[in-house]
Amino acid sequence: MAIVVLLAAGALLALVLQSRHDIDREARNRSVSVAQTFAKSLGLREALKAPDPSLVLQPLAEETRKAAGVDFIVVMDTRGIRYSHPQPDRIGKRFVGTIEPSLAGRVHTESVQGPLGREIQAIVPVTSPEGEVVALVSAGLTVKSVTGIADEQLPVILLSIAGGLAVATVGSALISRRLRRQTHGLGTQEMTRMYEHHDAVLHAVREGVLITDGDGRLLLANDEAGRLLDLPDDAEGRPVDEVGMDRRMADLLLSGRIATDEVLEAGDRLLVVNQRPTHPGGRPQGSAVTIRDSTEMRLLSSRAETARKRLKLLYDAGGDIGTTLDVVRTAEELAAVAVPRFADFVTVDLADPVLNGDEPGPGADMRRTAVNGIRSDHPLYPLGALIDFLPSTPQARGYGTGAVELVPDLRDAPGWHAQDPDRTSAIVAYGIHSLIAAPLKARGVVLGVANFWRWQKPEPFDEDDLSLAEELVGRAAVAMDNARRYTREHHLAVTLQRSLLPRDLPEQSAVDVAHFYQPAQSGVGGDWFDVIPLPGSRVGLVVGDVVGHGLHAAATMGRLRTAVHNFSSLDLPPDELLARLDDLVQRMDQEGDSADPDGGVLGATCLYAVYDPVSQNCTMARAGHMPPLVVAPDGTATITELPAGPPLGLGGMPFETMELHLAEGSQLVLYTDGLVEERSRDISEGLEKLRTALSHPGRDPDAGRRAVLDALLPDQPSDDIALLIARTRTLGADRVAQWDVPFDPSEVGAMRGRAAAQLEEWGLEELVFSTELILSELITNAIRYGAAPVHLRLLHDRTLTCEVWDSSSTAPHLRYAAGMDEGGRGLFLVAQISERWGTRYTPEGKVIWAEQILPADDKPWGA
Repeated sequence: MAIVVLLAAGALLALVLQSRHDIDREARNRSVSVAQTFAKSLGLREALKAPDPSLVLQPLAEETRKAAGVDFIVVMDTRGIRYSHPQPDRIGKRFVGTIEPSLAGRVHTESVQGPLGREIQAIVPVTSPEGEVVALVSAGLTVKSVTGIADEQLPVILLSIAGGLAVATVGSALISRRLRRQTHGLGTQEMTRMYEHHDAVLHAVREGVLITDGDGRLLLANDEAGRLLDLPDDAEGRPVDEVGMDRRMADLLLSGRIATDEVLEAGDRLLVVNQRPTHPGGRPQGSAVTIRDSTEMRLLSSRAETARKRLKLLYDAGGDIGTTLDVVRTAEELAAVAVPRFADFVTVDLADPVLNGDEPGPGADMRRTAVNGIRSDHPLYPLGALIDFLPSTPQARGYGTGAVELVPDLRDAPGWHAQDPDRTSAIVAYGIHSLIAAPLKARGVVLGVANFWRWQKPEPFDEDDLSLAEELVGRAAVAMDNARRYTREHHLAVTLQRSLLPRDLPEQSAVDVAHFYQPAQSGVGGDWFDVIPLPGSRVGLVVGDVVGHGLHAAATMGRLRTAVHNFSSLDLPPDELLARLDDLVQRMDQEGDSADPDGGVLGATCLYAVYDPVSQNCTMARAGHMPPLVVAPDGTATITELPAGPPLGLGGMPFETMELHLAEGSQLVLYTDGLVEERSRDISEGLEKLRTALSHPGRDPDAGRRAVLDALLPDQPSDDIALLIARTRTLGADRVAQWDVPFDPSEVGAMRGRAAAQLEEWGLEELVFSTELILSELITNAIRYGAAPVHLRLLHDRTLTCEVWDSSSTAPHLRYAAGMDEGGRGLFLVAQISERWGTRYTPEGKVIWAEQILPADDKPWGA
């Protein structure tokens, strides 16, 4: 009862203090809320500007105070002079309290001795729209009001405490009666039941229990103790040394000393004994003894430990075997896991076709793929040996039937000895005495045989070891088969991709090129690059990326690369070429949806650039691809802010072009995201590394490529990497001749004469006649069917190119003239005389061009 009263008093005190604290906090919060509300009320700032602010603010403050339930609301200026107060005679006097925090723009609460007594008040700033403090508002309650509220709650608290005290008193009395009845008023049945439970537990445990008294008599012995010590049925009550137990056990019991996990021999048993002194029934000192049979426990522990080790081995094998899609690595992982926990030596022999990704056939030769052991001087076949196992060997039988072969004693294995008598004799002489040959079988196909050899442990392999070997090779075989199938698909994809990528870049004079491509380690992807010669000595540079890996990505890449070649032959500008490529990808997606749900293009990006060595202008556009880098001749590398454009296949969005003027010797660097993006680094970091690696003057493209690969090429790339570095060249003025053509047919002969004179200056007299024929047709057509102005340009490069420019967008078409037609044969003659001819469009009109092969003795420019 004293404890209950103390708890009640403590609770009362805590509740009173908590109540007053809560009311005090509520008073402060209410004061802050009322003051902030009044400070932000409409018209307050205008009232402060009135000639007599008190005339407006006093009635408003009093009305608000009564409505809000506070004792005062005071409005003051920034010096603390009151404009309002519940006691009007206080208006115009200085405010009692701390106003500096509020002048700094903060809300401040405090307890002060004011005109109304002890007050809890809040002071808040009134700010102008510019954030300047123009006045202060204070609101609050007197401590008397707060204390009155708390005192009103005190009777309720006391009544609650009294009720709780009454309930606790009655509950304590009832519980006390209940406990007394249960502990002191037990009846016969309850005591009997308790004894029966005690006796059942005592004789059911698998541990012997003995109790002796100070006279050396055996007071109690449970069934387990009787079994372990061979005690007679009437042993209880008799002296310990007369019940027939082992002498050493009897001496320990009679000594009464403390024993902890002491091991004693009792017949053919090893007993673990614990003994502690006790006082049974108040009689002289005796002992309580527990006995455990360690013989059975050791056997069970040994079996449990063996099972645990095997489970641990299988668990580790699940995580350590098959970490890569590589057949050889998987075989090495199997050998590493099994040594030394399961076998002293492990060799893995795989059918030779498996290493190439093919499916093995019957009777295939075995290649020793992995060897691991506790020593390296063993006489087993070495790593890499090609072995033709005889049909009598366990390896050949296991490979043929798919069943695990157990050889307990290698000395008595004539079929195995017949394989290589000298080597097998050396193996037996070395001390290797037992073998398990487990075929690596997955999806009904046997890939090879794993051989487990025992040397250090004298016991041979048994049936339990056989089942463990089956589990190990079963897990490894699935991983090897996955790796084999992956190897086959990877080889096919690599072969396909290599056939689709450019083997040798075409000859051209506009740029010097260095390139690099490496497929991802996990599978071939769809990255590609290309260099495409264009008419007018120009060159097209392409780099692209198809999302995904495998045969489908490689095939899609081939289709897109072919499409770029076809579209570039039309001499389309970069943005129009990407638009047509985007339409093609959309059609490919639709075809994939209708024929094969997995055959669509998941996504593709591309960057296409055209460089003109005459004007030194480079026009480019990209479809969701990484931006190119431009390295100036002085080594300054910058990332070009080329508009990204949407990836190919989205449709609906136009592509934007950018035209750059590149000084001779500048380098244009195109690449795919696999070069700069990696899991361990951010893409911006990769771009910065690329820019740093290229920022060196005087490097040729090959040196730049090596520097980029040294800085950025990962050891195991997770994505394809394509890199193209093109250093620009210029077709000099001595190789270019151009004239404005008067828009008059009579001027055609004069233009032919100028062109002939230029060819003789270049040493191309052999091409004068054919060139005059070509120019006659092209210039005449431009004047007759085109629009002014007309220009003529000759380019002496690897070929002689004749270009006629006009302002019309109407292109001529080659046709076959009938025998009686007077015209229509001009373009036919141009096509027959020239190597190639065609039309390309410009923003100002079109260009008709024709190329002729240079004479054999004329060296092409840049050769």
